[in-house]
Amino acid sequence: MLMAYLSYMLAELLDLSGILTVFFCGIVMSHYTWHNVTESSRVTTKHAFATLSFIAETFLFLYVGMDALDIEKWKFASDSPGKSIGISSILLGLVLVGRAAFVFPLSFLSNLTKKTELEKISWRQQIVIWWAGLMRGAVSIALAYNKFTRSGHTQLHGNAIMITSTITVVLFSTMLFGILTKPLIRFLLPASSNGAASDPASPKSLHSPLLTSQLGSDLEAPLPIVRPSSLRMLITKPTHTIHYYWRKFDDALMRPMFGGRGFVPYSPGSPTDPNVLVE
Repeated sequence: MLMAYLSYMLAELLDLSGILTVFFCGIVMSHYTWHNVTESSRVTTKHAFATLSFIAETFLFLYVGMDALDIEKWKFASDSPGKSIGISSILLGLVLVGRAAFVFPLSFLSNLTKKTELEKISWRQQIVIWWAGLMRGAVSIALAYNKFTRSGHTQLHGNAIMITSTITVVLFSTMLFGILTKPLIRFLLPASSNGAASDPASPKSLHSPLLTSQLGSDLEAPLPIVRPSSLRMLITKPTHTIHYYWRKFDDALMRPMFGGRGFVPYSPGSPTDPNVLVE
């Protein structure tokens, strides 16, 4: 937790993106740090961060809802409702076009590298990817307040309209696009939506109880067979040149030094430790 917070603080001090820094810090820590703790610590960590994430998400929704009731800025927007609606429409249109300009060209370039039709991203999948990323949220509102206000207040008519227009886009996209996402997936990808319930959506340790029972019936229960994902198979047997040389460098230098899957000795004290179970 301190390592992630340190990366965020360094990014802020250097005027870089704290969100992307924390994101890549999480990837690196899951690749190395995750394998240096016992299984019981992993279960505890999963539950702790899931709880903190839920609390933070609830706070953000409350914060966005309170911003939507900012009477001071809505008074400025009420003086020229046509202008406010026009700016909101333009912003929403730019979101649609910007998302399309990002998803469809990259999907096209990705399909050029695929050899079979099953590996390619179909048009239906591209539409789902485009639609699912249209929802705006707390980051958009935070950027609007940071750009057009000082300490959360402004007396300029144009700045107030930009903030209220951003709030309108966030509420409209979250409510409309969010509600229609699941029906759209069922319509465009019926096979994927039906098989999503049987496919494991999260690691096994996330479903493990925080306080594990050591009864004989629990220990003798058969473990579910988890089908390896394509990403796991790619990591195990890299096929591309860049990935191949990165894995050689990672296995030769990085993982022996920082730890990782297959490079960390067995840590006693986990729920699956036979000595603990006997005691």
